[in-house]
Amino acid sequence: MRVTFLGTSGAVPTTERNPSGVMVRREGERLLFDCGEGTQRQMMHFGTGFDVAHIFVSHMHGDHVLGIPGLLQTMDFNDREDPLAIHAPHGTRSRLEELISATGDRPSYPLRITQNGPGDVVLDAEGYEVRTIETEHRTQSLGFALVEDDRTGRFDRETAENELGIEPGPKYSKLHAGEPVEHDGRTIQPEEVVGPPRPGRTVVYSGDTRPVEAVRRASEDADLLIHDATFADDRAERARGTGHSTAREAGSLAAEAGAKRLALTHISTRYAGQADRLEAEAREAFGDAAFVASDGQAVDVPYPDDTRDE
Repeated sequence: MRVTFLGTSGAVPTTERNPSGVMVRREGERLLFDCGEGTQRQMMHFGTGFDVAHIFVSHMHGDHVLGIPGLLQTMDFNDREDPLAIHAPHGTRSRLEELISATGDRPSYPLRITQNGPGDVVLDAEGYEVRTIETEHRTQSLGFALVEDDRTGRFDRETAENELGIEPGPKYSKLHAGEPVEHDGRTIQPEEVVGPPRPGRTVVYSGDTRPVEAVRRASEDADLLIHDATFADDRAERARGTGHSTAREAGSLAAEAGAKRLALTHISTRYAGQADRLEAEAREAFGDAAFVASDGQAVDVPYPDDTRDE
């Protein structure tokens, strides 16, 4: 799984940071979380590709959605035929429809808009699902958690071959798939050679939000938490008033949740050239696994170390 940060600026673009956009590539599938102005150019620039089947919109502020019309139009110009789904908060469908139709044309490929509330499973796919998270901003808003299914336990080949005398072949596949097999006059049960289920990976995207309990719960043991860190400590009161978080607040929430890594994003333009300040404040609360994301940065999300494939 690879996460590419397409836009990490708060509210307005800068020469270094585009408005919000995060691409997640999982085993060939591409999922786009928010689509600020210029996102399609960032996709070209950083080589993520356009083969996106789902766009997840955290809320309708312009720095999170103004890139949608251009991206959809480009897909149309490229003769896209595959359907596209946009998942957004309740009460936003009409505004999205107006935004998409602003140029007078709708895409020729199938387009579906879903409206969602906190706790919904908006995408139930093979091997994973995307769930919505309650957030606290100045408008209808959501966060999202990509949660993989548990994986099959590790196959103990040494036990199968040396202790049970089963040669490599079809019986291995059956046992690993949870089916008992007959061997040397006895039934071998899968649990004799297959370990316990191994957890998949979890990536959480908060969108714009205050630090809230729902995001903390969703981020428990998450492999990567991408959290609003618009302000430093010097603007903590403004963060509260505008429905954003400080870097330290994001770090505290990640620490309480036991997340493995924390990516700080939605950085206010007032901290241009001072990203290390936000990173330092988050690390005081969370540790060295906190970092300020930059445009074009790609982060691989491996399986947890204690269950890593050999």
